[in-house]
Amino acid sequence: MIGLLKKMALKLLLKTWKKGGFSVVFWDGEEESYGGEPPSFKVIFHKEPPIKFNTEDMVLALGEAYMDGLIDLEGSMDDIIRIVMLNTQPQPLERQGVLNPGTVDCKVQQEHIEHHYDLGNDFFSLWLDETMSYSCAYFKEPGDSLQQAQLQKIDHILKKLNLKPGERLLDIGCGWGWLIIRAAQQYQVKATGITLSTEQYEGTKRRIAELGLEDQVQVELRHYLEVDPRKEQFDKIVSVGMFEHVGRANLGRYMQQVHNLLVPGGLSLLHSITGMFEEVTNPWIAKYIFPGGYVPSLRETVWLLPEYDFHLLQLESLRLHYAMTLDRWYENFAQKKDLIRQKFDERFIRMWELYLRGCASAFRVSGLDIHQLLFSKGINNETPLTYEHVYAE
Repeated sequence: MIGLLKKMALKLLLKTWKKGGFSVVFWDGEEESYGGEPPSFKVIFHKEPPIKFNTEDMVLALGEAYMDGLIDLEGSMDDIIRIVMLNTQPQPLERQGVLNPGTVDCKVQQEHIEHHYDLGNDFFSLWLDETMSYSCAYFKEPGDSLQQAQLQKIDHILKKLNLKPGERLLDIGCGWGWLIIRAAQQYQVKATGITLSTEQYEGTKRRIAELGLEDQVQVELRHYLEVDPRKEQFDKIVSVGMFEHVGRANLGRYMQQVHNLLVPGGLSLLHSITGMFEEVTNPWIAKYIFPGGYVPSLRETVWLLPEYDFHLLQLESLRLHYAMTLDRWYENFAQKKDLIRQKFDERFIRMWELYLRGCASAFRVSGLDIHQLLFSKGINNETPLTYEHVYAE
């Protein structure tokens, strides 16, 4: 009787998804189609859902059911994400809210970063490339290797910053440090990287020592708001894949700190995932992948710039580059699953598979994007007249 009631409740929920088309195979073998089009994918229930099965939030419920092995998905992940997007209405947020900064709890933010990035250098090294770059790569050709594309991404950013020997470069959220190391090697700058991840800090520190770059490059385990502008100023500031972690209430606070740390006329490059609209974070991503994270919309990010005397110089979308990057990561992850099983359980593995595959598809079929914004503090008349130097071979 309880199983029948669960099935009825689930069917009622599924019938609210009226766009696109998909089918569901229930635990008793019954199959039913939903939506207004022929099914493009199939949800297969292997067993009856538990009593605690969430029937209020379909996205969270399906994500957890997949992690638990309760369901499997047959069909293109692009189709799945497309239909999910068509049938869900994220909670909208007020755009002007980004100018009302909240209270920053650095300890909580560090815990959020550790939740994801401190899973272990040995884990990430299994499926990232040799540079340990965990952000969108830059593919000049579809056949580029992942490592080649990651180095091209770093070089792409450094060219945009128009670095000069002796300049001071700050990397906020420096990851495993390849950007600051390459900047010092190729442009003879003094580079500083900061991170909240102990694993990234230790790995970067070792790499700097191995290369004998201690006089040019340093890495610090601290929050970006703890950098004192009265003691440190920088000619250039870069941040790759970190802006998404500051939280919506602190987007303006981030911009204010960059303003405080940049010299007049200094350049900053912000490399961030962006959304079409101001929306509450996907509940499954917020709970399991990036707690405390928020994907800013492009328009609210650009809207913030003049509030802090930032002048936008160049804006570039790398949307399909990130889809390709995530595809490569998933391929590597799938090939190393036996080794990953030695460290993590099956639920963790299924969670990461869904995350990597789902995000790759989201960049292809939804409004999810990634942008590089280059801007100056105040007027800068010394930048090159064109960006030919960035795109020239």
